[in-house]
Amino acid sequence: MSNPWQISSRLRVAVLRAFGAEIGPGVTFRPRTRVKFPWKLHIGAGCWIGEGVWFHNQDDVYIGANAVVSQECFITTGSHRARSDMGLITSPVHIDDGAWVTSRCMVLGGAHIGQSAVVEPLTVVRGEVPPNAVYGRVPGPSVIRERFRGNDGL
Repeated sequence: MSNPWQISSRLRVAVLRAFGAEIGPGVTFRPRTRVKFPWKLHIGAGCWIGEGVWFHNQDDVYIGANAVVSQECFITTGSHRARSDMGLITSPVHIDDGAWVTSRCMVLGGAHIGQSAVVEPLTVVRGEVPPNAVYGRVPGPSVIRERFRGNDGL
């Protein structure tokens, strides 16, 4: 059951800023968002962070202006060396202006999602997603098509 007494987005943003997060104006944080290290979170103006998003940010996460990270996404900047001592390895995540990471995606350390790109639901992102791409799972994580084509209005 969800808590009917939802804490306002403004209060969540104020608390994150008090702990060192850089958050631009007009950012909306929906309920149940988790942030491991607020001082390693950088979000541009006008962004929407959906319900249940988890920033497991052991390194910096940069989100450009007017980007969307939808419900239940997991953004992690850390992993472990599997072949030796299990030492922590971190790498920042970049989500550029106007990008949309749709619901229940996983974005791994070192990922860079280009401007106005869309990541389809349930996709694991590692590496580069080109600007203006629709990136998804079929036939495997890859660019499916361009998001905007010329002057089609979208």
